[in-house]
Amino acid sequence: MTTITKPTAAEQRTRPIVHRTFGDRHGPITRLMSPSGLGRRLKPFVFLDLFDAGGSDLSGFGWHPHSGIATLTYLWQGSTRYEDTTGAAGLLPAAGVEWFKAAGGAWHGGGAGNSGRSRGFQLWLALPPSEELGPSESIYLGPEEVPSTGPVSVLLGRYGGVDSPLKAPSPIDYLAVRLKANETWRYDPPAGHDVAWIALASGSLAVPDPVQAGEIVAFDKSATAIDIRAEVDSEFVLGSAASHPHDLVLGYYSVHTSAVALDTAERHIADIQLRLRQEGVL
Repeated sequence: MTTITKPTAAEQRTRPIVHRTFGDRHGPITRLMSPSGLGRRLKPFVFLDLFDAGGSDLSGFGWHPHSGIATLTYLWQGSTRYEDTTGAAGLLPAAGVEWFKAAGGAWHGGGAGNSGRSRGFQLWLALPPSEELGPSESIYLGPEEVPSTGPVSVLLGRYGGVDSPLKAPSPIDYLAVRLKANETWRYDPPAGHDVAWIALASGSLAVPDPVQAGEIVAFDKSATAIDIRAEVDSEFVLGSAASHPHDLVLGYYSVHTSAVALDTAERHIADIQLRLRQEGVL
């Protein structure tokens, strides 16, 4: 006779991990998410890069274009330099945020900041049709401008009654979390957020399955809470969102919802490239 054991209430609340990877490493950059893999499962999150480099290793981020997406860069350690075709330029320090909404087409670049090691994430978000061909926008927040509550820095969206000053293009939470060894933390997603993932910059987590440094894990599509315990001091980012209900039409540096939108934006990118060449920037 077979005995069927019902799961405990705690087990029923556990949100399962359905995919995990350490990504593909290219020098100091590890691509954890791309549209050919996790990006299609986790859209509007479409690319995620983890970088960990000495200053000279970040020298190759020259001018390049984007369209149809917004990028958000966050540093755990070190600094990087930035510049873009909105006219912004400067130094992004650790715990600061670079928000670059390319939308209908823009160029940006960057590279090594102050000497020493730089660690962080760059995330790409797919924009909805209402914004993918709109004006570009760049906002750079110093560490003191990034709101936080407890162990959580709110990079985008809202958590614990704290709002990011950045305007998310769709319902999205993007959080940077630091936990000490044996600390626990629970994330309860807002209504409608059925996409969720964690990428671990350093340390080790129990979620409740183990997650290691350099790994990204994707959860099932549900509204179930995520319970986390740090095995050791740990740093990670968590993304949560309502699913992006549109196709991903890809260019080399662009992600759009249709081939027509991609073609329009790429023509605008080419016009900006011509101007940058005339100005001697490229």
